Amino acid sequence: MMKSGLLPFFKKNTIEAGCDEAGRGCLAGPVFAAAVILPSNFENDLLNDSKKLTEKQRNKLRPIIEKEALAWAVEAVSNQEIDEVNILNASFLAMNRAVQKLKIVPEHLLIDGNRFRTQSEIPFTCMIKGDGRFLSIAAASVLAKTYRDDLMEQLHNEFPNYGWNKNKAYPTKEHRAGIKLHGVTKYHRMTFRLLNEQLTLDL
Repeated sequence: MMKSGLLPFFKKNTIEAGCDEAGRGCLAGPVFAAAVILPSNFENDLLNDSKKLTEKQRNKLRPIIEKEALAWAVEAVSNQEIDEVNILNASFLAMNRAVQKLKIVPEHLLIDGNRFRTQSEIPFTCMIKGDGRFLSIAAASVLAKTYRDDLMEQLHNEFPNYGWNKNKAYPTKEHRAGIKLHGVTKYHRMTFRLLNEQLTLDL
């Protein structure tokens, strides 16, 4: 198997936590974030940006990350909170909550993306496409994605008209058609553009 080529750390001899979020572009449900501190000798040839992995691969990696990480945490910010503070701030909030929940206090944070607003004194570095560059951020992306996907499959059982078990509440044609036919649910983000005016339904 080819090695993922991801880097084990940004700063040597530093307790680093990789942070990433999932669900930022969705029309419903919470945004999730994870923070992961990996041991310096952690290796896994499969681990990569969660978007480059299959669902089966992500689900295989999750228990490995949870077992081998020195510390990990997953937190969420609800759709109501997203509507109150906007999705960018909600993503920051979810990552801060995950960091605060870690059983080990990190000395440095690696944040996926180009912006972050911290709620702690811990120094941080933003990494564009960091989930494809650093093992700890990739691990965080896998945890955030799998926990969010699990929740959206549960919510699909409650509201089965939107295809959340497949689209995970991303703005697919099926999801928007469900909104047009059945209206919104208590999980929809009301500040988002829920309907695409170009949507045509084959009725």
